[in-house]
Amino acid sequence: MIKRTLYFGNPAYLSMRNGQLLLRLPEVETSDSFTEKFKKEAVRTFPIEDLGVVVLDDKRITITHGALERLMENNVAVITCDSTHMPTGLLMPLNGHSLQSERFRDQIDCSRPLQKQLWQQTVQAKIANQAAALKQCEPQCEIGNMLAWASQVRSDDAENLEGRAAAYYWRNFFPECPGFVRHRELDGPNELLNYGYALVRAVVARSLVGAGLLPTLGIHHHNRYNAYCLADDIMEPYRPVVDIAVKRLVRQHGADCGITIETKQALLSLPTTEVTIAGHRSPLMVAVETTTASLRKCYAGEARKIIYPEM
Repeated sequence: MIKRTLYFGNPAYLSMRNGQLLLRLPEVETSDSFTEKFKKEAVRTFPIEDLGVVVLDDKRITITHGALERLMENNVAVITCDSTHMPTGLLMPLNGHSLQSERFRDQIDCSRPLQKQLWQQTVQAKIANQAAALKQCEPQCEIGNMLAWASQVRSDDAENLEGRAAAYYWRNFFPECPGFVRHRELDGPNELLNYGYALVRAVVARSLVGAGLLPTLGIHHHNRYNAYCLADDIMEPYRPVVDIAVKRLVRQHGADCGITIETKQALLSLPTTEVTIAGHRSPLMVAVETTTASLRKCYAGEARKIIYPEM
């Protein structure tokens, strides 16, 4: 089932009513400029079971503990944003599956050789999808080298072909932005990429928890300060989906476009963007569930391959 993404970018009061998320707008309720009919219509409810991601992007948003409790019970990823409107926090449930302790144990006991093989598959899928994205967005660009690198990735990507492919990819992906460098701290397309990646990361983390896995324990990423190492691993082949969406925005709004209401609205649709996985077209959120389910089987010894999207 496709879950909804809700974005709140204005002062709001979120609570529970009759098992549903209740939205009230204090600026509307206290204003003398609106009719009583309009004020009543401004109060909205959302079925909790339909939600997958909730984005809180205003310091004047109030959310009750009861609402947070129900969101966590239904495995809804809650993203908080800072004063620059960039996602900075991710709230996830601690108990996401009835067999969680068993699956945690499988994950913790994963052998080092299997981890290396899983990372090899992840890097291969990422580079192949980057090549496809580059060909789609810049048809004149040569991608034979990237396809060769994808096929040459060895266990644990010991030769760092991921980095070599990334350097070539970003050097050619945004010709509209001369001298473009992919960096988290830079403006322009980088802001849009950061925003889109944060959304996909939340979708992946939510799906990992739903599969009974621990998003902190990665197969390659091991930053001691990162609570979502596994999400950062598994989202890698999904990044080109974000890149293509940002490419469209750059073409529409220019090389200097950043985070605006319009660009945020476009990126918030990423969870419903269709991708091809296992020979079928599926919304990204559903595809991620296929990926995390296959990863769980790898940890349990039931499979040896992660199922990733193919672009």
